[in-house]
Amino acid sequence: MNAAEYLLGAEALAKHGARVALLCGDETVTYIALAERVRRSAAAFIAAGVRPGDRVLLLMRDTPEFAAAWLGAVRSGAVVVSLNNRLTDAEYRHIRSESAARLLLVEGGIASARADLAREFSSGGRMLVAGASVRGPDAWRELLAGAGDAPAFDAPSEHPAFCLYSSGTTGRPKGILHAHKDVLPVGQAFRAVGIGADDRVFTTSKFFFAYGLEHGLLGTLALGATSILFPDWPDADAMVKTARAHRPTALFSVPTLFRRLLALPAEQLEPFRAVRRFAAGGEPMSAQLAAQWKRAVGGEILNVYGTSESFCACMVTRPGTSDGTRTGTPLPDLEVRLLDAEGEAVQPGEPGVAWLRHPSLAAGYVDLPEQTKAQFQAGWFCTRDMFVRDAQGSFVYQGRSDELIKIAGQWVRPAELEEIVASAAGIVEAACVAVPDGDGLERLALFIAVDGDAAAALNAAAEACERALPRHKRPKWLRAVQQLPRTASGKVQRFKLREILARERSSEG
Repeated sequence: MNAAEYLLGAEALAKHGARVALLCGDETVTYIALAERVRRSAAAFIAAGVRPGDRVLLLMRDTPEFAAAWLGAVRSGAVVVSLNNRLTDAEYRHIRSESAARLLLVEGGIASARADLAREFSSGGRMLVAGASVRGPDAWRELLAGAGDAPAFDAPSEHPAFCLYSSGTTGRPKGILHAHKDVLPVGQAFRAVGIGADDRVFTTSKFFFAYGLEHGLLGTLALGATSILFPDWPDADAMVKTARAHRPTALFSVPTLFRRLLALPAEQLEPFRAVRRFAAGGEPMSAQLAAQWKRAVGGEILNVYGTSESFCACMVTRPGTSDGTRTGTPLPDLEVRLLDAEGEAVQPGEPGVAWLRHPSLAAGYVDLPEQTKAQFQAGWFCTRDMFVRDAQGSFVYQGRSDELIKIAGQWVRPAELEEIVASAAGIVEAACVAVPDGDGLERLALFIAVDGDAAAALNAAAEACERALPRHKRPKWLRAVQQLPRTASGKVQRFKLREILARERSSEG
């Protein structure tokens, strides 16, 4: 099989070839036109010397040109690696070295902004540059213009097709290799919540994330729906402008952006009142946020859960059941086990670590045999995420297994503190970490990102904790920051919060 051919081959085009596949600014691309661009991109990669199994790096924004290049690389039999454009130079070098990439395709504006890195990349392999003003043998668009057609690579289903690099809160990015077969389940979350070919889906997460790649591109193509692309990292204002221009019927985003939208004047939320389905993934959502959004806009936010290792979404909250805390119920073909620290099944209502078995599960991590052995076992993947299954059969996220903290002999879930203060006045978001006190005992430190008067926000957070939490769960330290430190993929870097408090305590002697 070939994953690109599965999405845009003759059978798919017979169903919805004339429909609009992509909307991006003023550009409209039909399925037939996208398929033609994908075939040309595949031929261009082959003309550039790419062979089946070769790694191809893409450093581009989320545009139709990127979509055609990504799918074209897969069609040619290459293994495509799309790069986060906010990584550090060291992280780029690590990915390039580990992937042994034969070719880098970079957008012209990015190549100019990081000229030293671009020169370094081009010295160790071929670099093609995409842009209207680029000329010469390394000009991607000139190569496309001279490319003809080539048959899709007939890959075994387990043949690698793409590699995702997850950027965690510590350590180097991990490569997660996915096969052509892993594209077959894409779009299941859409089907489960009633999204179909007539919908326009706006996904704010970038395509180098599993969440963005499935729901912003591949999942819509599998359904014959329309995907609304936004090339850059969207803020709340950009989301409003895009929604006004293209009138999405489904919005897939992250809780942080939903929260930022709610900070806008009420009249600016008007384009979202026509949206039929809202979904959030990538980070936990709170009951308060879900309730605030429903009051402001009128729609419920559904949770979507998946991992880079599973690629496709695994669980989704069904319409009419969302309370903000329910992660959801499993999608077709997913098996879930909740196990305790000894590997035994937990009792109903008790938290356990989720192990998943899914048809799109990766085989393991690139060049990390020990971690692969620890988390991939006999067809199952250990997520290290903790869940409880409620009486209605929904899974409820409890946090990371390595983030639970024992305070005064009792387990505390940091996310509980974060949820309690999230709706307090002046607080944009919150993060809780464990820090040893002077006696070496673990205590809680709660950091809040504030909008406005920091002292008032701190008082509001303290009052919320005192009102809702027993004494052992209340933070020993409460600090305000302008914004929470995050990785290039948007995850909170909790170790940096611990460093902030350590420096403060050190300066106090």
